[in-house]
Amino acid sequence: MFQSFDETSESGESASRVERLRASLAEVGVDGFLIPRADEHQGEYIAPSAARLAWATGFTGSAGMALVLPTSAAIFVDGRYTVQVRAQVDGGVFSYESSVDTPIGTYLREHAKGLRIGIDPWLHTLAEVASLREAMRDAGGELVSLKANPLDRVWQDRPLPPKGAVSAHPLEYVGRSGAEKLADIRAALTKAKADAVVLTDPSSIAWVFNIRGSDVPHTPLPLSFALIPAEGRASLFIDAEKLGEDARGALRELADIAPPDALEGALAKLSDGARIMLDPALAAERLHEVVDGAGGTVVEKPDPARLPRARKNAVEIEGSRRAHIRDGAAVTAFLAWLDAQAPGTVDEIGAAEALEGFRIRFGEADGMPVRDLSFDSISAAGPHAALPHYRVNRQSNRVLGEGEVYLIDSGAQFSDGTTDITRTVAIGDVPDEVKHKFTLVLKGMIAITLARFPVGTRGVDLDPLARGALWQAGCDYAHGTGHGIGSYLAVHEGPQSISKRGMAVLEEGMIVSDEPGYYREGAFGIRIENLILVRPAEPIPGGDLPMHGFETLTFAPIDRRLILADLMSPEERRWLDAYHAEVREKIGPRLSAEDRSWLEAATRPLGA
Repeated sequence: MFQSFDETSESGESASRVERLRASLAEVGVDGFLIPRADEHQGEYIAPSAARLAWATGFTGSAGMALVLPTSAAIFVDGRYTVQVRAQVDGGVFSYESSVDTPIGTYLREHAKGLRIGIDPWLHTLAEVASLREAMRDAGGELVSLKANPLDRVWQDRPLPPKGAVSAHPLEYVGRSGAEKLADIRAALTKAKADAVVLTDPSSIAWVFNIRGSDVPHTPLPLSFALIPAEGRASLFIDAEKLGEDARGALRELADIAPPDALEGALAKLSDGARIMLDPALAAERLHEVVDGAGGTVVEKPDPARLPRARKNAVEIEGSRRAHIRDGAAVTAFLAWLDAQAPGTVDEIGAAEALEGFRIRFGEADGMPVRDLSFDSISAAGPHAALPHYRVNRQSNRVLGEGEVYLIDSGAQFSDGTTDITRTVAIGDVPDEVKHKFTLVLKGMIAITLARFPVGTRGVDLDPLARGALWQAGCDYAHGTGHGIGSYLAVHEGPQSISKRGMAVLEEGMIVSDEPGYYREGAFGIRIENLILVRPAEPIPGGDLPMHGFETLTFAPIDRRLILADLMSPEERRWLDAYHAEVREKIGPRLSAEDRSWLEAATRPLGA
């Protein structure tokens, strides 16, 4: 299996660990210390050796930060984790703070007056440090960049850094050679009048050099850095023991290989009198310090690989289509299996394991084995479905009971594409109130799917479409509507998103999720998710501007039993019926006769 259901939180140890950390802080002359949920690459998935926030607090979510002060401590999380943080973190040690309502800068201004607050400059970005420095100046204190992480000094059983195998990713899946991509990076450097760039995001490095790794869970990343000059040979800073023969051969033509700890020296040597591009939202502050210390100038520009990586080429798009049909067949077979189980006979872990088994089976049948899941499945029954990022463990495991909804958010990594799909299904007969909210969520999902929008439209401009029906009913959800998706890379990929913060323009070839939701704490939760592809702009008869639209990539039935048809407009009903007809056409031939029969019934027209 690709996922574990063991509980990894250790909140019972946090009091003693925080006290040991405070003693370490006193030794280095600071009053407090910030512990981000981050590694040197600012990735969503981190290796066990970088799980400092979890070690100190017990919190295992994918975003958060803790602040340890001389006599108090606080942990900051967003709306996705307000329930989880209280379940995992000792409230006697840490106060619970909203990173939205009380950002860390606001908290520092109030609670760190006159103090010296330490940071590990490898774990905070340039932009983040600039904001923190401003907050500490306002507080009459000082932000102190430490040479060594004081938490690491007291983390006695800290795991070793990962040594996951790295392999070449074939041209048949990536569509463009590493040499072509490096040429584009160098062209971006010339345009920015920069002499070199440091790539710190392993997704960008994997994409540029056409390699994939296995250093972190569920995302095929090779933890590494790259230094690419405008002229001359690139350098890849990676543990050479990770490289397989195919990767060595592919990289030999593209870059020199050096160990990760050689990066600072190489960057300092190159920086003397030079202009070095760093992404202020991704690059570690420590790199800024190295460039400054060597007499160089930092050019703050976005990672030049990030946008072209997001705009999928024809080979990547066709691979994604294949991956989603394969994955949709597995999900559909799972839904048919689940519908045949009596309420109360399947639990959250059993359901997640069953879906993983279907994915493995369908991948093997298609000659494209599952390489991994794209994230730990969110397998959530009843009130657990109200936790947007719930992760079942053996202690929390719950039976799928009569009269509840079950939410399964899951995905897979295939060599030709990354998938992510959410379905919410009825277990027995559910109350009309649940159906009402489900229908509102579905209306929002359809609104995004059917959107036509002019060139230059951002995700933030489309986000209200998904929320409109919920807003009319006095409801909303506390997460984004959609995130970008990688190509056998990260399931959450920027810069594109459909959200209140989605400032990136949605461009042809980008893949985003479409996943509005509704969550009633302690009762139920609903989310429906398809992945959609930004189509080329096309003229509309009688219109003045060419318009982008979306192509749906995900195909699996949406539970008709949860839909109140009277709330749907004729256009929405037509879309759903047409979508289900396409599900039957694309998915049906891959199913057994029994499952095809189930699919026919599950996707019959809404009025039938």
